[in-house]
Amino acid sequence: MTDYSEEQRNELEALESIYPDSFTVLSENPTCFTITVTSEAGENDETVQTTLKFTYRQNYPDETPLYEIVSQDNLEDNDVTDILKLLEQQVEENLGMVMIFTLVSAVQEKLNEIVDHIKTRIEEEKKQKEREAEEAEKERFHGTPVTIENFLSWKAKFDTELLELKRKKMKEEEQAGKNKLSGKQLFEMDHNLDTSDIQFLEEAGNSVEVDESLFQEMDDLELEDEDDDPDYNPVDLESD
Repeated sequence: MTDYSEEQRNELEALESIYPDSFTVLSENPTCFTITVTSEAGENDETVQTTLKFTYRQNYPDETPLYEIVSQDNLEDNDVTDILKLLEQQVEENLGMVMIFTLVSAVQEKLNEIVDHIKTRIEEEKKQKEREAEEAEKERFHGTPVTIENFLSWKAKFDTELLELKRKKMKEEEQAGKNKLSGKQLFEMDHNLDTSDIQFLEEAGNSVEVDESLFQEMDDLELEDEDDDPDYNPVDLESD
């Protein structure tokens, strides 16, 4: 007759020595405990982790243990589903033997695979970003290849914009011409212009200076007297 209690007790002692930092007994009747499983660190020290909870049934290991995931870190929902499926498979394959260490080891390998997938995904994302950067750089230097179609499209747009600028400039020049006042209009609008010279002289007072050198002495001018002109005839002037 199998002593299930003895087998369960021996397995618990072995598990406690194998997982001293992650093994925790929750209850003794029924025997219930947790084991936290952490993956190996990835290239960038990324890890994934899960805590498994096991409960012995009375006739374990001839009966399957109860198991569940009570917590996890950095795992996707599909990862959790895959781990539960893995546990189910391992339980069926190891029925009749103490199996907790086997179950935990299988989960450990699965977590390491997940970290490898994360590493691969990160590398692929990095390569993709590098490819996109290279393509953007090529696009910046080479630009868009010129074809007849896109050239004609560009020229039509350019001609339209140029015509619009010309129309705008002509309109501004026309408007500026309408707004420009003549000298007469300025004089009529500003009545101060007709007295500005007089006001300037009044304000200057005696400070106005005349450069006499600009004028010649009257005596130096050669002016002919009308009486000295032999052709002078007063009658002719009267007749005019």
